[in-house]
Amino acid sequence: MKRLMLPIHLILTMIITACSAASMLPQTDHQPASVSSSDSAAQFDPALRTDQQGAIIFEVTPLNLNAPTETLEFNIVLTTHSIELSMDLATQATLTTDTGLTVQATLWDAPRGGHHVEGRLIFPATADRKSILDSATKLTLTIMDVDAPSRVFEWRLQ
Repeated sequence: MKRLMLPIHLILTMIITACSAASMLPQTDHQPASVSSSDSAAQFDPALRTDQQGAIIFEVTPLNLNAPTETLEFNIVLTTHSIELSMDLATQATLTTDTGLTVQATLWDAPRGGHHVEGRLIFPATADRKSILDSATKLTLTIMDVDAPSRVFEWRLQ
């Protein structure tokens, strides 16, 4: 009987020791594996919007929605590892409000080419001599046919 008790006693001691050691390990916060740098950036800039369709990641931040001048400007960061970023986003981007006004971008102020491009997408702030933001509560930026049928970014206006 003593022979059987010794292995059981050793097994129980090993289990208790292993459990005690595991409880002494530092605790870490587990985050989803899909958290990207843009998710972290969004914590600091709530206006940042991200689209990760296809092979290009878009990060879009409005620059002057609270104090528009003659133009509305958006900072756009494009990142890819497989496509040459030489397109002119001004020809593919529109800005629409929930009041029904739509304007076409007038300028994509960015370098052409490469796999990491940052620039400003610029729109007129008026349509028919009226500010497109007047009475609007939502603004939608749509970019068509850049490695995805469409990319839509929305902001609530105060």
